[in-house]
Amino acid sequence: MRGPLDTMDKKALSERDICTKFITPALRNAGWDELLQIREEVSFTKGRIIVRGKLVSRGQAKRADYILYIKPNIPLALIEAKDNSHSVGDGMQQGLEYAATLDIPFVFSSNGDGFVFHDRTGKSASLETSLGLDAFPSPVDLWARYRTWKGLDAEAEKIVLQDYYDDGSGKAPRYYQVNAVNAAMEAIAKGQNRILLVMATGTGKTYTAFQIIWRLWKAGRKKRILFLADRNVLIDQTMVNDFRPFGGVMAKLSARSGTIEKADGTRTELTTAIDTERQVNKSYEIYLGLYQAITGPEERQKLFREFSPGFFDLIVIDECHRGSAAEDAAWREILDHFSAATQIGLTATPKETKYVSNIAYFGDPVFSYSLKQGIRDGFLAPYKVVKVHIDRDVGGYRPEKGQVDRDGEEVEDRIYNVKDFDRTLVLDDRTKLVAQKITAFLKETGDRFQKTIVFCVDQEHAARMRQALINENADLVAENHRYVMRITGNDKEGQEQLGNFIDPEAKYPVLVTTSRLLSTGVDAQTCRLIVLDREVGSMTEFKQIVGRGTRVHEDTKKFYFSVIDFRGATSHFADPDFDGEPVQIYEPGPDDTVAPPDDVPPPNDSDDASPGEPSDGETIVDGPPDITIPPGDGEPRKKIYVDGVGATIVAERVEYLDENGKLVTESLRDFTKAALRKRFASLDDFLKRWKAAERKQAILDELAAEGLPLDPIADELGKDLDPFDLICHVAFDRKPLTRRERADNVKKRDVFTRYGGQARAVLDALLAKYADEGVLNLDDANVLKITPFTAMGTPVQLIRAFGDRQGFEQAVREMQTALYQESA
Repeated sequence: MRGPLDTMDKKALSERDICTKFITPALRNAGWDELLQIREEVSFTKGRIIVRGKLVSRGQAKRADYILYIKPNIPLALIEAKDNSHSVGDGMQQGLEYAATLDIPFVFSSNGDGFVFHDRTGKSASLETSLGLDAFPSPVDLWARYRTWKGLDAEAEKIVLQDYYDDGSGKAPRYYQVNAVNAAMEAIAKGQNRILLVMATGTGKTYTAFQIIWRLWKAGRKKRILFLADRNVLIDQTMVNDFRPFGGVMAKLSARSGTIEKADGTRTELTTAIDTERQVNKSYEIYLGLYQAITGPEERQKLFREFSPGFFDLIVIDECHRGSAAEDAAWREILDHFSAATQIGLTATPKETKYVSNIAYFGDPVFSYSLKQGIRDGFLAPYKVVKVHIDRDVGGYRPEKGQVDRDGEEVEDRIYNVKDFDRTLVLDDRTKLVAQKITAFLKETGDRFQKTIVFCVDQEHAARMRQALINENADLVAENHRYVMRITGNDKEGQEQLGNFIDPEAKYPVLVTTSRLLSTGVDAQTCRLIVLDREVGSMTEFKQIVGRGTRVHEDTKKFYFSVIDFRGATSHFADPDFDGEPVQIYEPGPDDTVAPPDDVPPPNDSDDASPGEPSDGETIVDGPPDITIPPGDGEPRKKIYVDGVGATIVAERVEYLDENGKLVTESLRDFTKAALRKRFASLDDFLKRWKAAERKQAILDELAAEGLPLDPIADELGKDLDPFDLICHVAFDRKPLTRRERADNVKKRDVFTRYGGQARAVLDALLAKYADEGVLNLDDANVLKITPFTAMGTPVQLIRAFGDRQGFEQAVREMQTALYQESA
């Protein structure tokens, strides 16, 4: 007796059917556990966030048909499936691309007839082989190949196979976090004692560190662990969030109160390991500490010496670019004291200078994930840059003869430029202008409560900027004095509000001025605006500052952020070491709005540079600015305050980031044209695709999925154009017709003569609906359930006027063909 598969037309099956009926049974027969080891349709990216003006959309997420795991989060193989109209190996190239991203060694392609197997380890006799449906390798077979490839002995295997932490909530690490954790575990399992992980700000370095520590601790390989950071708030955040599962075996190396108060009034007690007599409790297993709390220039401050050199098995150094690798740094003595321990450095910005080198200390990174990758995957927020040039910065300031400062002393006669302002010379009018522009941006974007960080030259500049912003936002400050706050190292009240600033649930503070306190490590998820009113000479610090805004926060609809640059710091985008360019750069003119417009026309070819561009003489010096410049007598030079000088804005421009990471000046229309021409090679190519598509909407859906919805460009043109005309006009410069003109042309040709009265009436009404609304799926019979068709009869009666449903659909398709006939 013949079974159902004997009579089934295999080539008529969908890709999903092929998976269900052929591929999954083959895996099950090979010994793969369907519940624990097989995952289907695994989306591993979020889809790139695409920003054009006020429109924010996501591209399609990348999705693997199958990923096979030896244990959860330890992937071994990837399968790319196709329907049976494809050959068995047609999915291989896509599978290899995904496997390279996911760091998966074994790749299979299948159409339900069998498998093509590609061994990325290079250890097989043949790189690719064909296998029957009944010959898929077992988990034991692929794991044995993996072990040989990685050189794992039995002891190393136990460590590598240690379970990830799972809180039962369904939260799973992202693919790159899995790659980072597994790379570190394998390196440690094979005896490597210095590990460097490079992960862009906002990609979850601390969570990644937690999973590494958890697995090593649970495996018994590392029993006493020290986590080092350089900000108190980082330690506290880590203890109450990512490291919370360690519970009672974890303590903070501090004698200070271990209480955290949240915006909602709840309090969390942190366990501390140091008493008031500075005696250390050594009974804990996981310690978290500040470098500054356990070392210092004086011997009595070197608390780390209370622990024997062999006390810790593992040390994790967060933000290890901040001096820990410098040979003469105070932090380095901690690492040297515990030199026998395995040491893992975490950084977003590996530092390589004549004096400091992470790589010289830790070795080459075992894993890297860049800002650009994070933005492309959709895990990090893209950003726009507003460049504002102030006349005093561009042209410099030279005091008039006899000019006196606020104290009545004559100002030294020389040219002061952007390096001097707010460091040695203060022009209060300049500070007020910056505050005005920041406030104008907030008002123009329609949200004065977007969390904002203003980076200033020093703490005194931050105090003046706070005052200027308070005066510009007096209405909101009157409602709550915490609307604007300074958060700097010497400001106790400000530092106490840092937790509220980074808490997505806390409304205040909103605008924060600082010098360097917020430039690194602070997880400001809802920060939407970063303002640079100081030079940033260090690429490392520049990346960290940009990183304050890169978190995506979907609950508050934060999908991108803005940077306003008053000091030319964003020239770092042109540096080859920078890996995450902005989606848009805008330089407003004197009378323009501060918020970037949705569309700016390209300049003439002869006008590449905008007026007022900073000159070569105003390049940024390397290293952060020194806030006290000692004159010859060694005494700090006080700042010079000059009033009544005035300052104005001189220039602006907008640029978009193309898919190759290059900044190009172009309008939204130019951008759309280039994208459409890449999609359709020629007008003929587009016409063929349009004619062949039974559902015209499918073509538009494909464009939208690639981040190219046509609505914004249609709004810009301001005409009732069919998507067909929109594409022909924008991409291929064809003269467009409006929908009504197309409908009238069909009526003139009288193409409905062969139909009876009721059928003609239905077609006329459909044509009118197209002219008014541009409906593309007119052959959907559900359209007959709405007006004006309900007044003409029931859907069944109206369809019967065409003979049957097939006759109705055929008639409508003929009408659609007639709509585009004169162009096609």
